[in-house]
Amino acid sequence: MDTRTLMDTFTDDVLEAIFPAARSDEFFEALFGDPSEGSYDIRLRFDGYDRNSSTLRFNLELHERPGCCLVCSLTYGLPQVFARHPVINLKGVVREIEKRLPGQAVCSDWRLEPTRQLDRSCHSIPLVIAVQAG
Repeated sequence: MDTRTLMDTFTDDVLEAIFPAARSDEFFEALFGDPSEGSYDIRLRFDGYDRNSSTLRFNLELHERPGCCLVCSLTYGLPQVFARHPVINLKGVVREIEKRLPGQAVCSDWRLEPTRQLDRSCHSIPLVIAVQAG
């Protein structure tokens, strides 16, 4: 797989279709009963292809909402929550990613890595997808 081709495939518009912005509100509605209780918005971003490990790398970016404190949120336990939460639906996200790779690759497994703090207002949870030739 070619990283440039993958970057052209996984544009912001495509990633928005796979993981719509409204999913953040749906997540907080399910979690707290009120979407306005959420302190961040979740965005899916493509981070590249690692040829050595045959993995696609994406990030679930957590962007602080106005008037909220992302640093004060409990973002470090989120990989375990996101991995199994039905609204986040990472199994479905991985299926949608695989649909955009017809004939190129098959997604064989996926995992979330620990939360990283990019800055005060943005944290990131890496989504690593193992792929095999399709």
